[in-house]
Amino acid sequence: MKRINIEFTGSIVEAELNNTDTAKKIFDSLPVIANINRWGDEIYFEIPVDGHLENETETVEEGTLAFWPPGNAFCIFFGPTPASTDQRPRAAGPVTIIGRILKETDFKILRNTSDGQEIQISR
Repeated sequence: MKRINIEFTGSIVEAELNNTDTAKKIFDSLPVIANINRWGDEIYFEIPVDGHLENETETVEEGTLAFWPPGNAFCIFFGPTPASTDQRPRAAGPVTIIGRILKETDFKILRNTSDGQEIQISR
């Protein structure tokens, strides 16, 4: 497991990446600076990594970090999305789980983000 920091608007959220091939590629590409897109309680943004699906899933838990190959997107799930059928986050399509937010993060910090806001992922 590799630790990363997710930073935006003066807030830092600690997370860890798992041992999937995609997570390793993402870690090697850090730091990444991008602009946030919101889709319900999901933040996503394009990163300079080409990945493939590994152990694909669509329904995830709050705090899950995932990679969505069609958009080369790093995804942060913290609540229901427009695709959800209950309170669990659901991706727009199959994703690879690449990690998880650490500790008890107040998801209100993530809910206060908006489209276009800058985000940085670093080691």
